[in-house]
Amino acid sequence: MLRERGGLPHVTVPGAGDRPRRRGLTAHRSSTLTRAETTLRDGIPVTTPARTLADLSRTTPSALVRKARREAEYLRLPLADSDRGDGTASGLEHAFLRLCRRQRLPEPEVNVPLGPYTVDFLWRRQRLVVELDGYRAHSGWQAFQNDHVRDTRLAERRYYVQRFSDWQIDTEPDAVIRTLRGLIDRLTPAR
Repeated sequence: MLRERGGLPHVTVPGAGDRPRRRGLTAHRSSTLTRAETTLRDGIPVTTPARTLADLSRTTPSALVRKARREAEYLRLPLADSDRGDGTASGLEHAFLRLCRRQRLPEPEVNVPLGPYTVDFLWRRQRLVVELDGYRAHSGWQAFQNDHVRDTRLAERRYYVQRFSDWQIDTEPDAVIRTLRGLIDRLTPAR
């Protein structure tokens, strides 16, 4: 079940045909809904987080789907990532990689072990690391300290670390690309 802000709850029920009508609900029929894509929450059958995100992606703007996926990941809900074979670990990473590809930037390595860390994106030749930060996961004192220690340790290994927030990826993609292009150009070693 999904409730839009200020709207009616949305429910999906199995079967084909016309939408069932229920007062106080927006109901949808699905001929593809399987028992494996449902679970119980407080004794009520609901679609799994993965199925809910798949349904949302067909009817909702992509920025809102990314927000929903980030929230589900933050809550550590079980998500099927079979739709993402690109090595990304989150909707934010997937959106960033798609942005890089659309803008024809050199392809980065994704979720790469680098010493004791796993970095989100690495342009190895340029020694450029890009880390993506969602506010909720990086806003506390300990997360702040961990990020700074990590950046310092990577700098000691002569890596340049650039951080982008989820807000920048969603609202300022052109500025993100300009920054990346400049860094890649500046950090590419002469042949």
